[in-house]
Amino acid sequence: MRLHRSVMILIAPTLLMGTTVLDPVRWGGAGHEMAARAAVSALPADVPAFFRLAADQLVYLDPEPDRWRSGNRPEMRGAWAPDHFINLENLPDGALDAADRYAFMARLYRAGVDRPDQSGFLPFTIVELYQRLVTEWELWRRERDPARRAWIEQRIINDAGILGHFVTDGAQPHHTTIHYNGWADGAANPERFTQDRNFHARFETDFVAAHVEPRGVERLVERPRSVAGAARQAVMEYLDETHGLVEELYRIERDVGFDPSRGPGPEAVRFATERLAAGGHMLATLWVSAWVESG
Repeated sequence: MRLHRSVMILIAPTLLMGTTVLDPVRWGGAGHEMAARAAVSALPADVPAFFRLAADQLVYLDPEPDRWRSGNRPEMRGAWAPDHFINLENLPDGALDAADRYAFMARLYRAGVDRPDQSGFLPFTIVELYQRLVTEWELWRRERDPARRAWIEQRIINDAGILGHFVTDGAQPHHTTIHYNGWADGAANPERFTQDRNFHARFETDFVAAHVEPRGVERLVERPRSVAGAARQAVMEYLDETHGLVEELYRIERDVGFDPSRGPGPEAVRFATERLAAGGHMLATLWVSAWVESG
């Protein structure tokens, strides 16, 4: 991982409308579904058939954690909201080397961060769900009772679908930075990047739904290679690569624009399509790796 900048705190704003909190910090449902569909299409034939045949269910489940983010249920929303992002600029050196999310929080406390949850937990969320999936595949391999095996299959599909949400979140540069919805107030901005607080949703929801083609995403997703035994490192590298594209995202917004209401620039479509394909490829990689590692 690259060296990160000094510790900063981000308090994510919310938009209140009636009694419902609308939080735009997410891929839109269309983007999540495109990435998940592309991931399923890339699976090799040696992944058990019940999983490959669950394509529609896996695609449905990819946006599921966003359906839990209800302003009317603040305990649920507050508990899981930090799982969707990681503000890499916030982190002291070595923080992500922590063994788990609790050791990570302890390191942030020691560095003077009062609210570690506002730095986000995305890499730990992905690894936790990946390990759960490996565990379920191990149970499936050992189980001989057909009824119990069928129950485990449903658990595998559900966990894999939920894992998909956070993996595809990790392909969106906004999910890795304090500049999650327009360039952050008080941060150096020599390139005059937008501070539009609608940028996040306009890019990943409105623009993607209007201008990105699912087949274009699928064409870019290569067959995955297993990272069994090294999934955590692969996840960290994946998020670091995404974070390296934050400024490119903002330059495209400044120079070309992600406007859903008019003809898009090819560079904007390319960027969005490539990011969704990166999410789909990483998701297929972790699905395959969990199956391999369980053996």
